[in-house]
Amino acid sequence: MKFAVFHDYFGAIGGGERVAITIARILNADIITTDIESIQKMASGTQFVSLGPTLKTPPFKQISAVSRFSSCNFSDDYDFFIFSGNWAHHAGKKHHPNFWYCHTPVRAFYDLYTTFLKRQPSFIHRQAFAWWVSLYRRLDQRAVNHVDNIVTNSMNTRGRVLKYYQRNASIIYPPVDTSLFFCKEYGDFWLSVNRLYPEKRIELQIEAFRSLPDERLVIVGGYAKGDHAEKYTEKLKRNIPANVEMLGEISDNEVLDLYAGCKGFVTTAIDEDFGITPVEAMASGKPVVAVREGGYQETVLDGVTGFLIPADVQSLVTAIELVSRNPEKFKEACIRQSKTFDIHSFEEKVKTKVRELVDS
Repeated sequence: MKFAVFHDYFGAIGGGERVAITIARILNADIITTDIESIQKMASGTQFVSLGPTLKTPPFKQISAVSRFSSCNFSDDYDFFIFSGNWAHHAGKKHHPNFWYCHTPVRAFYDLYTTFLKRQPSFIHRQAFAWWVSLYRRLDQRAVNHVDNIVTNSMNTRGRVLKYYQRNASIIYPPVDTSLFFCKEYGDFWLSVNRLYPEKRIELQIEAFRSLPDERLVIVGGYAKGDHAEKYTEKLKRNIPANVEMLGEISDNEVLDLYAGCKGFVTTAIDEDFGITPVEAMASGKPVVAVREGGYQETVLDGVTGFLIPADVQSLVTAIELVSRNPEKFKEACIRQSKTFDIHSFEEKVKTKVRELVDS
């Protein structure tokens, strides 16, 4: 069989992009997408087909992605289709059989609608946002009706799929190639790896380390050009203490080296869908301090591989101080827990799901 993976776009490097590439490699599939800005940084040996670039300003970026996916037709070129992301499943009407690897229902449409609405700078912007969501939420629901089967990345996201789409979903946890990660030392810095979006609450991390002048934090990650995160990131950069360093996007090898050498890992996203970076940190033998929300509760073993805490600065400070006394003691448990999410398990489950759907 010939497979195609549809993915939204390749701008900022994140877990969703890595999942799409991994599925393509497992199935020897082509990837059909829009923007391909980060492909050279991420993948070799995978065939990419671009539908053309999106507009760079939200919500026109998302609108143009929906338009490109809903209007394309590769039904005669492939035998099976996988959708990945928030917009690629709009190609579902013309492409069967299929399944959607749902990282999450669009959060601005559903569980974070009020948060995004309040973020708009004026009454006119709020009215425009509400109108856009009202229209595109309906289009989203219509697109889901053309999805044959839904696979998702966590129990947390499965709950959202059931709540907002009234659809059941099977769970295949995202893959981590644990063989790539290693522990070199427990150095003099903490690590944070994430897209620099407001939903990641990087400001909590920065304020915690402002209160911990004897600790150091290195933040890795970027955002897609023209994204809504640009102003957020610039605001963060204007107000960071001397013991916090923001590196932006760096190579995979550089990230691996930071995991290997850090003291511990910190992550603070709002109700994270799954959260692959804590698993990467644990694969490196490093304890994780994460907020007690979302997918972190499925990966981090509280008190065993780190700590799950309330989303406030003082709780972060307390947990970081506690881990810093003896980060090495978490090493064996972290590595053992990371194996639960190894890439080999993901590969087996993806192939099983495809066989199941093809034979049904």
